[in-house]
Amino acid sequence: MSAIAMPLVAALWGLAAGSALLFGAALGYLLPIPQRVVAAVMAFGSGVLVSALAFELMDEAVRHDGLWSTSIGFLAGGLAFTLANRQLCAWGARHRKRSGTQQPAAGEGAALAIALGAVLDGIPESVVIGVGLLEGGGVSLVTVAAVWLSNLPEGMSSAAGMRKAGRGAAYVFGLWGGITLLTGVAAMAGFTLFDGLPPAAVAATMAVAAGAILAMIADTMIPEAFEVTHDFTGLVTVAGFLCAFVLSRLAG
Repeated sequence: MSAIAMPLVAALWGLAAGSALLFGAALGYLLPIPQRVVAAVMAFGSGVLVSALAFELMDEAVRHDGLWSTSIGFLAGGLAFTLANRQLCAWGARHRKRSGTQQPAAGEGAALAIALGAVLDGIPESVVIGVGLLEGGGVSLVTVAAVWLSNLPEGMSSAAGMRKAGRGAAYVFGLWGGITLLTGVAAMAGFTLFDGLPPAAVAATMAVAAGAILAMIADTMIPEAFEVTHDFTGLVTVAGFLCAFVLSRLAG
């Protein structure tokens, strides 16, 4: 495949994974989906994403760059997300993925923070998809599926909460439509910026992204899932983890 076509392929895969955000937002905003269902899907998506970052990203990073450098990158990614998320929370985006009434009402000035939070949550996953194409021209379908399955409940839950907070359809679908487009741009950037770099640099990027993704799951997805499903959160998350693990073994 030509050098021009490959970035476009990366963008299309990023859009494919990110499309779940817009689809989930439509479901959450337009349909009266029970909050318990949204939370259960959130827990399942969390398990899927944890499995993907453990067996796809971290394994690949260690194979190319060694255990210690991968560990440092992983911690750095978690730290970077935590610091950025703390600032966004201070600006009003703490409950951006909640499907209940926790989100700030329309007009309270948190709209930009919520939008930035959505970008912060989704971009590392998309960059990983683009970087993964550098490994030989083929995208990891397990990674794409994991990102898609984690994006679906994010869009559902956040859009449902935005509706309850009084935000209009133009804001909700404008936000998630824009984020969906950015996932394609991020995947293209992940391929273009790291093409030609040493394998160690690619592996370090995967480790940093994995750390950021895990911190995002713990800070924003699991709390929403536990808010409603309570004692069943662990079991549903385990089911998601097992589903992705089985898919990765079958694909391998």
